Amino acid sequence: MGYRDYIREERFPTSWCGGCGIGIVLKAVCQTFEEQGFTYENTTVVSGIGCSARSAGYFKLDTVHSIHGRAIPVAEGIKMANEKMNVFVFSGDGDLLGIGGNHLLHACRRNTDINIICIDNEIYGMTGGQKSPTTELHIKTLTSPKGNEDRPINVQAIIRAHDDFYARTTVYHYNHLKKCLKEAIEWKGLSFLDIKAPCISNNGRRLGFKNGYEMLIHYKDEYKIRTSDNGHLLAEKELGIVK
Repeated sequence: MGYRDYIREERFPTSWCGGCGIGIVLKAVCQTFEEQGFTYENTTVVSGIGCSARSAGYFKLDTVHSIHGRAIPVAEGIKMANEKMNVFVFSGDGDLLGIGGNHLLHACRRNTDINIICIDNEIYGMTGGQKSPTTELHIKTLTSPKGNEDRPINVQAIIRAHDDFYARTTVYHYNHLKKCLKEAIEWKGLSFLDIKAPCISNNGRRLGFKNGYEMLIHYKDEYKIRTSDNGHLLAEKELGIVK
């Protein structure tokens, strides 16, 4: 199978805006499926609600487009029913860390063997640009017109509190993104991929970016890959794997 065999190209063009990073992650995931030799029979993707969650309709697999915030328990149920299934959650920061945050806490505690892919664009993009759990301090959004006063969630600390797999990468750092995916799949237990991705339509332009390309270059300039595997938590703006 080629990576395009995992994609329903007949449903293209996608619903995502030009300059969105979700399609980059979709391609990377499907290429990784190909490299791992995954099949239609042993692989499934579960999503919640939001821009990223719409990906469930583009995978040529048996997928579940679940309700808002409930992708993780649905994925856990699938894994419990069939331990041989490769189970992936593909959703956004609002769905997984906001509405679904409590489910993430207990999945970490149970160490369920699922792979959680979080497309982290730091905004509720589908509903117009409200602040999300990962919106940085002082950022102006529809629900923080004077600047966000709430500290962004430290998802790395949540995942690592129970010794689960955590990785941070960006859609610009494509080879690193695929490396994170590969190592997450090889990890026995819960893995969480925090993938920084641009939302130009409902976040980037408010931040002063002209287009998605400028946001990608911002990731290049601001985020650096950690060269040493020292096991310590990643610093702010640092990319890498902690396990």
